Amino acid sequence: KARNTPLGESLERVKAGESYVVRVKIPEDKVFEYNDWILKKKIRFLGKEVPDMILLKSDGYPTYHLAVVVDDIDMKISHVFRGQEWITSTPIHLFLYEAFGAEIPEIGHFSVIIDPRTRKKFSKRDMTGLFGVRTWLSQGYLPEAIINYLMLLGWAPKDNREIFSLNDFIQAFDQDGVQKANPVFNSEKLDWFNGQYIRMLSDKELADKILDFYKDKYPKETVYYLSPLVKSRIRKLVEFESLAGYVFERRKPIKITGNFKAHIKSAIDALSEIYDWNKENIDNALLGKIKERGFKTGDFFMDLRGAIAGSRVTPPFNETLIPIGKKETLERLKLSLQ
Repeated sequence: KARNTPLGESLERVKAGESYVVRVKIPEDKVFEYNDWILKKKIRFLGKEVPDMILLKSDGYPTYHLAVVVDDIDMKISHVFRGQEWITSTPIHLFLYEAFGAEIPEIGHFSVIIDPRTRKKFSKRDMTGLFGVRTWLSQGYLPEAIINYLMLLGWAPKDNREIFSLNDFIQAFDQDGVQKANPVFNSEKLDWFNGQYIRMLSDKELADKILDFYKDKYPKETVYYLSPLVKSRIRKLVEFESLAGYVFERRKPIKITGNFKAHIKSAIDALSEIYDWNKENIDNALLGKIKERGFKTGDFFMDLRGAIAGSRVTPPFNETLIPIGKKETLERLKLSLQ
């Protein structure tokens, strides 16, 4: 072991130009103890169980272990919190605090987030697919929703409340609520949180976020019109295009029921007679035709969605015909019959 190499020999080898590192030499008979602030228990290590970790690398740069302790001391850090995987490194840090004559801060180890795909600790090097702030933001998750969800992965309020602003969290946080078990990341729960935050926005705020997310790809006034129509259905901003993109561009029509042609032809007849293109007139024309022909209302409108939106799922449908316009609506209906 390097710890058994005589100092004189080591210095001679350095003078001779050999590459070297500097390690911490942990006394094997030393006992390290600390009270974990999060786990709320005393943790004990024997010196002989602690490895002699490198403090200075061969290029002269410090490793994390040295740098973080020096940084803590320099900034007068009072509480040091890391993930539970760092527990075994704590005795090295305790030894260095003591060696530098520094006061030892409160130390605690948080639970780690489990990747549902592997059932192992989620790695920061695997910020792809489900995970990672950049991925979440690129899908239209709101920062407030991300913070809220992540906070509640590691802390539980006494009253089971779920929606917390950052300031709310600061006011409500208590040590007893910190969770010791490792939580499993749940993308559906993150979607729920984001949907809640979207619905707390004003219609204008949501429209502005959609416009910013899509970099003004869509006409501002139309997005403002659609914002209240999609608010109750959208969970993240990226869903706006799949949900309401048909308003701006044609989609491939789909024939849903066996009565598709009859429904579409009747809709063309009804809508062609409208002079003033507004929701009331559209509603009256289509519902009148349904009653006249004895159609099932659900099937009728499902086929209209398939013809005009190319989807079974849309915002309140008749309202979306307003920005599409009479001419384009009729053209899409006619094309769906081909």
